[in-house]
Amino acid sequence: MTPRAGTTAKKAIVTPQKKRAAGVATNDDCDPRQCPCVDADCSLSRYVRAAAAAGEETSSGEYTLEATERAVADRLGTMTVNMQAMAAVSNIYRAANAVRNHVERTVLAKYELTWTAWVVLWVIWIWGEIESRHVAAEAGISKGTLTGVQNTLLSKGLVQRTVPADDRRRVLLSLTASGQDLMAELFPQFNAEESLVTGDLAEAEVLQLARSLRVVVKRAENA
Repeated sequence: MTPRAGTTAKKAIVTPQKKRAAGVATNDDCDPRQCPCVDADCSLSRYVRAAAAAGEETSSGEYTLEATERAVADRLGTMTVNMQAMAAVSNIYRAANAVRNHVERTVLAKYELTWTAWVVLWVIWIWGEIESRHVAAEAGISKGTLTGVQNTLLSKGLVQRTVPADDRRRVLLSLTASGQDLMAELFPQFNAEESLVTGDLAEAEVLQLARSLRVVVKRAENA
């Protein structure tokens, strides 16, 4: 029935009892042993309830992954969202930052390199002499950010800059001999940290993770 002018239609209240009668899983029906979420009926609350208690903090004062997930679930409440997609993208972001911070604290700190400097060195190492604009694109940073990183690497004697005589608008970057030696020495150490952070996964799981993330990257880049 269409409500009359000046009246407001009452919003139907869906109780847990009504959900059960309709065959819809509720938070109270969730089996924590089935977490993390793997099916359509799964909610973020169910995933979080199987994790550690909220409010736990790391030694650095940051909230744990479990505490953050619980806070998100409490904030969203009954909002209709794709919980699986949200949890996946959130974990991609958090995993990327966690790995970045870990590697900067360990292997990169010994060489006084930031993550961004490492990525720039990696791009140039892989592609050889390459235009600066392409370095910025491959590294996922702005041209302004690249300028600052480039100057630091130039001062360290790791990168050299060339401007072609036939086109002064182009700037080519390449590694010096010291830069080549550094990457040959550093990459095995970096890769050891990659092995460390994925060490709790079986080999097949690591491969599947790489494949799944590749699909996400291609989808995001082509969207």
